[in-house]
Amino acid sequence: MNSTDTSTALWLRRFHPAVDSPVRLICFPHAGGSATFYHPVSARFSPAVDVLALQYPGRQDRRREPCVEDIGTLADLITDELLALDEKPTVFFGHSMGAVLAFETAWRLEQKGQHAPRSVIASGRRAPSTTRTETVHNRDDDGILAELRLLNGTNPQLLGDEEIVRMAMPAIRGDYRAIEKYGCAADRRLRCPITALTGDADPRTSLAEAQSWSLHTEGAFRLKVFPGGHFFLAEHQTAVNEEISRELGLG
Repeated sequence: MNSTDTSTALWLRRFHPAVDSPVRLICFPHAGGSATFYHPVSARFSPAVDVLALQYPGRQDRRREPCVEDIGTLADLITDELLALDEKPTVFFGHSMGAVLAFETAWRLEQKGQHAPRSVIASGRRAPSTTRTETVHNRDDDGILAELRLLNGTNPQLLGDEEIVRMAMPAIRGDYRAIEKYGCAADRRLRCPITALTGDADPRTSLAEAQSWSLHTEGAFRLKVFPGGHFFLAEHQTAVNEEISRELGLG
């Protein structure tokens, strides 16, 4: 395995390898999340789809690496990894912070004219140019845990395990610092379509903020609203998979 292969395996995880499939899905995790969050998605679409899930530095088997605490820098690094892949029709799916990273990575690839996705699915996140003053990353550990409980995306048993929390906290705090300091120009647009998915009771994204993703594409735009909060996709995985299937052109 050469150095490029090693780097790609570090960043991009194939849980159900399907490298010869005609289409590809790239999955971008949420703040504090890891590639394994998308294991069920990989199981659902392989072997028809080459499903790859990103593993950011600072978590799980990459926990000894420093977190990348800037969205632009992280998007640059991800862009380099994706450019090393063979080119095939690709869809990006990102949840929460991952939606912003999917958008920023897609924009970079479009600027380069290589490996750009044919569509981006932005889940559980307000549009890039919308702003809120949020400082979760400045809270103490208990304050960050309170935010995770509010969003209801982490197993409560894990939040009660002090050792696991201690190991995960640097990545969680670093990701929150990255996304809370992120800003985007109102005129930054993708050429490809964007589909926005949101929960109708998400405390961190209003319906108007989700609709504003329409301002960031020159292509088609769809908004799909689900019952539920920030992690609505956990309750509606089958319906979310249908949206992914539609964008992949699987019917």
